Amino acid sequence: MIINAPNLKFFRNIFRKNLFLILFLLLLTACSKKEKLQAQSIKTASGWGYTILYDNKIVIRQTIIPVISDTKSFNSEGDALKVADLVIKKLKHNTSPSVTKNDLILLKIKL
Repeated sequence: MIINAPNLKFFRNIFRKNLFLILFLLLLTACSKKEKLQAQSIKTASGWGYTILYDNKIVIRQTIIPVISDTKSFNSEGDALKVADLVIKKLKHNTSPSVTKNDLILLKIKL
């Protein structure tokens, strides 16, 4: 089979001209999908905690700071959400969602 060079150039030019449009549409559809894992802060009696939702169902509810010996809540909503985001990242990478004391130090969580 002989491929006619002008036809090959024609299709290559069409592809190059529409490559940006194709990539833009792929990016748009990828960004429009809803994330299944979500973090929400919750107010506790002594501070803040967080929940991790999967398809709007609670899968993790953490009302105290993990790993430390005291049973106290996070001092701020921001601290709770930092840890919740870390847990979501770990879940997305198929690793254990457990939080270590080193993780808390790296996130600058007030203990």
